[in-house]
Amino acid sequence: MAPFTDDETHVLLLENIHPDAATLLTEAGFKVDTHDGALSEEELAERIEGVHLLGIRSTTQVTRAVLEKATDLVAVGAFCIGTNQIDLQAATERGVAVFNAPFSNTRSVVELAIAEIIALTRRLTDKNREMHEGIWNKSAAGAHEIRGRRLGIVGYGNIGSQLSVLAETLGMSVYFYDIADKLALGNAVRCSSLEELLETVDVVSLHVDGRPGNSGLFGEKEFARMRPGSIFLNLSRGFVVDHQALRRHIESGHLAGAAIDVFPHEPKRRGEPFESELRGLPNVILTPHIGGSTEEAQQDIGRFVASKLRQYALDGNTSLSVNFPQLALPERAGTHRLAHVHVNTPGVLAAINGVFADHGVNIEGQYLGTRGQVGYVITDIGSPASPEVVQALRDMPETIRLRHLS
Repeated sequence: MAPFTDDETHVLLLENIHPDAATLLTEAGFKVDTHDGALSEEELAERIEGVHLLGIRSTTQVTRAVLEKATDLVAVGAFCIGTNQIDLQAATERGVAVFNAPFSNTRSVVELAIAEIIALTRRLTDKNREMHEGIWNKSAAGAHEIRGRRLGIVGYGNIGSQLSVLAETLGMSVYFYDIADKLALGNAVRCSSLEELLETVDVVSLHVDGRPGNSGLFGEKEFARMRPGSIFLNLSRGFVVDHQALRRHIESGHLAGAAIDVFPHEPKRRGEPFESELRGLPNVILTPHIGGSTEEAQQDIGRFVASKLRQYALDGNTSLSVNFPQLALPERAGTHRLAHVHVNTPGVLAAINGVFADHGVNIEGQYLGTRGQVGYVITDIGSPASPEVVQALRDMPETIRLRHLS
């Protein structure tokens, strides 16, 4: 792969990423193109040639087929939490670093969850509909405070744990279930199984990640185990819930309400038709994947991920990469930096340094990290790397990608 310098760097940002991202990358000297909607696999494969940095959100799929066309691509930024829309294995094999925003929209998702729990518990959806129909129905029937009610959180990561804290502050009793060993915050109670949680709580809120094993996590059996009159929320991933089963349990009255923000099949662009089995149901809140869609969160995500892409492009730093070893070598005045991605096998660092020694190159600073199948070395040398040095490193059988950064 040919190295590139900052004045040659081409960035493609899709899915209406916050303008601050484009501004930050433009100020770094990069050429930035933006596109409001998502691209299909075929469309992206056609557009990806010549792109060094790609920014997406949750809808665009960066598949192996796309990556095979992306001969110049060095990094992908997911301007969201999840990265299941990216083939991480294929990206790693091709030396493409991937970054995301694991924390930036946490508060926004949690606030939406709290708002929906209150709205469903008070049956505000029904009251709002009736008022718009000209019906004055002042009644307390079916309306409850959330204080004293039991909230069950499935997935106790960044979002789930913060929801736990805020819900407890509002007077709810919190229970959670996670396959990993997580520290309970406040007075939250850890459940030993999902079944235990479902049989205990009044409100169930899903906050699981996008790993393939979570597909179909919640279906007929799980809804049947929930307590009569319970409320269900999913603000995590669309494919984890069987929506037909959810509809049956809403229509039967077994569940008192639901709030769904994510769907198995979502429109790629604003304004496209939306279809779902859940449309038209009473006391069901449907939102168009807006859990993290506040101006504050999107601005923060735009700046955060764009900053990671810029740092990797210019300095080789991989802090918070989801698929590369995490390295950050401080800049040294008067040095020249090489970034070497390679297959993680013994002896690679010795071979790299052997090339430098054979060509009389002095190493001023060097970091090595490994992660699974990939190794990554950042090296600062005292003089510009000659074409012979660059070619010798590139010709190593373990080399996946070499970039000459300065």
